[in-house]
Amino acid sequence: MFNAPAVQPSLFVPHGAPTFALRPGAAGAAIARVASSLERPRAVVVVSPHWDTENPVVGAARKPQTIYDFWGFPDELYSLRYPATGCEEASQEVAGALRTAGFDVTVDAERGLDHGAWIPLRIMYPNADIPVIPLSIQAHRGPAHHLEIGRALAPLAARGFLVVASGNLTHNLGDFQRASRQSGAMPAYVRGFADWIWERLQAHDEVALLDYRQRAPDAVRAQPRDDHLLPLYVALGAAAPANKPERLHAGVDDYVIAMDAFAFRPEQSS
Repeated sequence: MFNAPAVQPSLFVPHGAPTFALRPGAAGAAIARVASSLERPRAVVVVSPHWDTENPVVGAARKPQTIYDFWGFPDELYSLRYPATGCEEASQEVAGALRTAGFDVTVDAERGLDHGAWIPLRIMYPNADIPVIPLSIQAHRGPAHHLEIGRALAPLAARGFLVVASGNLTHNLGDFQRASRQSGAMPAYVRGFADWIWERLQAHDEVALLDYRQRAPDAVRAQPRDDHLLPLYVALGAAAPANKPERLHAGVDDYVIAMDAFAFRPEQSS
């Protein structure tokens, strides 16, 4: 008897600084826990702010390489590998879903996994035994575009695809440098902005979330650029139309990086 794959939720997970791979802490425990609670996905579609392209690009490498797209960190980080595998068929399904929604999509047979992709996946699925399909962002196109990307991916949830959107609710590296040189204190806006996002998610206030740069407290300071928040909109769009947001973790690393994680689950699975 054929068993249909479980309908997957969509996830927004933090990737923090590259040292998150060495010291995953409470945020790492939270995302590992949610991964272990889900039925095994057929494939993971991972969206990272560190792969930014003009139009959507789907990765289809048979064995995507571990990309060390960072500098000046401990030597042990550069010895870590995430020996993921890809899946050509799954990559084509992802590309097909986006094309059906009207997006101009290409497939890249060489693209590896940048640190925004492999670091959280290494924590969540350490055995690297689930095919991984990377998907690029388009930072110049803003939140509404990425919400539509997520909506295009939504039908894949019923086919066993798990969307893992990787980013951080706050990402101001200038403030990190100042905090590390001076007080070492967390600026108040970090939790204020992260909590505003959570409140709007709970209220299903899509209008406010899309207009966050005008409506959220200290939005431009929290996100000098959109890139690290845009994957959240992909996760939100990929959720079932009736979804229940769940905050899996709320914390701050390195003074200014909000490490909040969310799951968006179909109401009937709660």
